[in-house]
Amino acid sequence: MKTPDLITTTQSPLLKGFPPVVNQDTHTLILGSFPGVASLDATQYYAFKQNQFWRLVSASLGTDLVSLDYEQRLQGLLAHGIGLWDVFHSCVRAGSLDSAIREGKLNDFSGLQASHPQLRKLCFNGQTAGKMAAYFKQRGYLTAILPSSSPAYAMRNFEEKLRDWQVELGPVTP
Repeated sequence: MKTPDLITTTQSPLLKGFPPVVNQDTHTLILGSFPGVASLDATQYYAFKQNQFWRLVSASLGTDLVSLDYEQRLQGLLAHGIGLWDVFHSCVRAGSLDSAIREGKLNDFSGLQASHPQLRKLCFNGQTAGKMAAYFKQRGYLTAILPSSSPAYAMRNFEEKLRDWQVELGPVTP
């Protein structure tokens, strides 16, 4: 009897992201593309120490979230009406680079919009997530593409990134 040929694949497994961090007071949602390896391992948004996300948000809001534990960071964001999520629900990716994302499946934004009608502004953390900005603008959201907080995006320094983050994370007016 002939044995079947073994098929070896280097295909990465399907990765699944996190649920949204939102409440009934969330008016602004920061959307990343998909959690990196460190975040997936820690089951926390922006867990990679070199990612500037928590520093940028803290400086933008004038609130120290960096020194807090993860749950307190999330509560601090929510207290300012800001939530977190990602564009993709799941994808295939080796490593943490956005450019390596394959087979991305979008999160259920229709469901989020229906359950959170007070959500008015979407801020995309970087260009990969920002590719969805026009789609959401057509659905009535204010949108902004922020410079990526990733250490891989080194074309702008922290202070340059911070200026854009401060403008976009300010109060939302009707």
